[in-house]
Amino acid sequence: MTALTRHRLFWPAVVLVLLLVSNVFFAPRFFSITLQDGHLYGSLIDVLRSSTPLVLVALGMTVVIATGGIDLSVGSVMAIAGALACLMIGDLPDQGSVGGVLLAVVAAVGLAAVLGIWNGVLVTVIGIQPIIATLILMVAGRGIAQLLTDGQIINVSSPPFRMIGAGYFLTLPVSVLIVAAVVVAAALLTRRSALGVLVEAVGASPTASRLAGIRARGLTIMAYVFAAVCAAVAGLIFSSNVASADSNAAGNLIELDAILAVVIGGTALTGGRFSLAGSVLGAVLISALDITTYTIGIPAETTLLFKAVVVVVLCLSQSAAFRAVVFRRRTVGASA
Repeated sequence: MTALTRHRLFWPAVVLVLLLVSNVFFAPRFFSITLQDGHLYGSLIDVLRSSTPLVLVALGMTVVIATGGIDLSVGSVMAIAGALACLMIGDLPDQGSVGGVLLAVVAAVGLAAVLGIWNGVLVTVIGIQPIIATLILMVAGRGIAQLLTDGQIINVSSPPFRMIGAGYFLTLPVSVLIVAAVVVAAALLTRRSALGVLVEAVGASPTASRLAGIRARGLTIMAYVFAAVCAAVAGLIFSSNVASADSNAAGNLIELDAILAVVIGGTALTGGRFSLAGSVLGAVLISALDITTYTIGIPAETTLLFKAVVVVVLCLSQSAAFRAVVFRRRTVGASA
């Protein structure tokens, strides 16, 4: 039992279960899942659907942080990807054209990859600190999205595009299946090959990794490209779900939730060892926390305070030093 409680994912999993169970007292049918018209419906499905953009962004953020960097521009990349896709789809003579939607999606992801290269070059070639380099795109990127949409909300009515964020396949939301595929692919690449070890080596000691012959610069650029592509897919899911491109709302402050999800998942901000599973769990936990605040009727003006309290409790429970102090005092009190 002691070994289990020391696992990095134990306490986040416990808090997630407690959050979900607490909803039952206010919504007795919270855990019920029904099948209607070949689609699964229920609060748990809603938790998974709402967490998909954050899970994607957290995956990319995990790899970037593992290299010793950080990416504050992911929210802006989400807005740019959604804006470009909706702009191209809106100009189609037939918005039901699968080929036209596919071209828009590829263009949005391709542009995001270019933006990821831009971030990586600023960090590795120019030598700008990651937080400053990505802050540049965070600010400028939101402006680029506004220019693409001309400061307006672009509405689209494309059934193929709607499938990305609001469609179903094999009774499950398409967005959940997309995220699951990305998670599996990322896990295979980082844990079934040497890529994950190389990334951790770059984050743990850039100098030592360079002396060992590891191409730290290329790996770092690749990490920023991966983060940008993940953010683009998240932006497509967000825009598809609301059938529009909202440059102000898309990805607004999601980078902060992504960093929080990474930390909850046990990845250190100093770089090195990382946990994709932990980041996914952290993202789902944050989504469950948002839904719980509405379910149990937390007033809107105290929602952020409630979230902060839960996060502080979770972080303290993950701290080995804090647990040691608490349990030591209990042991001393019992022996006395």
